[in-house]
Amino acid sequence: MTETVLETGWLPTTPTSDSYLRRFLLNWAQECAATAGVHGGEVRELDSVYLTDSGLATGLSNCATLLQPLIGDAAHRTLEQINEFFAFDSPSRTGFVLLFSAWPTEDLRTHGWSLMGHPPLHLLPQGMAPPPPPPGLRIEEVRDRAALQAWERVIIDGFPVEKLADAPPGAMMPEAWLNEERARFWVGWEGDRAVCAASAWIDEGINDVTMVVTLPEARRRGYGEAVTWRAALADPSLPAMLFSSDDGRPVYERMGFLPLHRLTLWYRERP
Repeated sequence: MTETVLETGWLPTTPTSDSYLRRFLLNWAQECAATAGVHGGEVRELDSVYLTDSGLATGLSNCATLLQPLIGDAAHRTLEQINEFFAFDSPSRTGFVLLFSAWPTEDLRTHGWSLMGHPPLHLLPQGMAPPPPPPGLRIEEVRDRAALQAWERVIIDGFPVEKLADAPPGAMMPEAWLNEERARFWVGWEGDRAVCAASAWIDEGINDVTMVVTLPEARRRGYGEAVTWRAALADPSLPAMLFSSDDGRPVYERMGFLPLHRLTLWYRERP
């Protein structure tokens, strides 16, 4: 008698449209892969995990995105594949690595990982109407190298990304990003000064809102929310998704984002 394989939502044959969680994971993995490609990095797609390494010393694109729960007999093999790909023992490989899981995992500290947290994942249904931006804020979509460099500078200074503080323009965001149709970027300006930024990755049927930040001196003016609206409506026919910190969660819920789930994020440093 042939055993029937029941759909779990994370089989290699599971369609992207099976759930918004699956859409999000595949969207995230594709963005990480594109980042690795722009920087001449490596990508490996396996049934259980999508592996991307941009080669940057810092950045979320050095990422193992789990496509299945890390459980059972296969968990050990998946961790071996992750360790092999990222070459944690090699002195020539640098930058922290993120392990991105949609499901709770076992305690991975015994495998060399540190827990980053359990950020909430949100969904904004399509058809939402944004409020007008705050007075004094001008939001422009990135169309050229100068605007992309302004976006990059806000990201580096706003988060901040300390390892890139003295990096030359383009170190994080090379001009090749302007040719990537799935990527969209916005900069918010006060006069001639860039003060906030956001981006979106349009793939797998969603707008994934990423990299929302406002410079410290320009916060609490509604700028972050305004630029988030632009990213969330990058393709207004699609819903938007994002994961946030717990501190930022009230802002997104006020906008209409619905809390869906909590992710599990681990990280590991390389020499």
